[in-house]
Amino acid sequence: MKRTEKIKNYGFFNVDKPSGITSSTVVNKCKWLTATPCGHMGTLDPLASGVLPVGVGNATRLFDYFLEKEKEYIAEFTFGVSSDTLDSTGECTLVGRIPSEAEIVGVLPSLIGEIDQIPPKYSAKNVNGRRGYELARAGVDFELPAKRVKIFGVELLGKGERENSYRFKINCGGGTYIRSIARDMAFALETNAVMSALKRTKSGAFEMKNAIPFSLLEEDLPVAELEKYLISTESVLPFPALVITDKNPERIFNGMAVETDGADGFYKLYKEENFYGIAEVKCGFAKAKTKLC
Repeated sequence: MKRTEKIKNYGFFNVDKPSGITSSTVVNKCKWLTATPCGHMGTLDPLASGVLPVGVGNATRLFDYFLEKEKEYIAEFTFGVSSDTLDSTGECTLVGRIPSEAEIVGVLPSLIGEIDQIPPKYSAKNVNGRRGYELARAGVDFELPAKRVKIFGVELLGKGERENSYRFKINCGGGTYIRSIARDMAFALETNAVMSALKRTKSGAFEMKNAIPFSLLEEDLPVAELEKYLISTESVLPFPALVITDKNPERIFNGMAVETDGADGFYKLYKEENFYGIAEVKCGFAKAKTKLC
């Protein structure tokens, strides 16, 4: 049955996605509950769980401003196993030795920094108009180019729940594939490994401590109740408020550039104390870039 009552305000739901469902399943549920277009920031594979920010309404216009956000994961890598998907959902083969904790700690520094990472073939990467996972499933032989990613830290937490597995805390930038880290770590240790579990605990301003379980959304809450869990757009944007020094500041709302003392960059733009959107400053002049109201 289609819902007709739309949510009044826009913003983000910080959803704790369970393992075993797709990110699209979460988004579709949010669309139905709010009767409003929604979209997620940063796909989580079905195997993965944890923080999945879902933009509601005009908040989806802000996704590009979160591309550089830092993410945190708790991952489990199982060693001595090879998989075509680089995780435990693929066709697994027992091959390779099991490294010691000391050996693992020894290679961690080589995985940190700005590195060129090759994405998994089973990924959503576009290859001549087709997704990588589509080509891989069809048995097509292809190579994906390496992509520059930022890995801020990889910490060994100890043994994992599965046999021959270890748990890691990983802090990285957007676009990083944790499965590829498992592959590259194992290569440095002269063995094989797959990602056997993954939980995203942070995605920019969105953290597990204020995430709502997906099971709560499955209760088909009324719109008024849902609004309690909506995070405002301005509260999660890491930008200062714009101060306009122009004699005619209202011109910025008509698409014109106005003078400001602010440094180059992005700012929150307010109109009569109401959050209006995002402005960009270049060479002492500010222009409205993304309107939200």
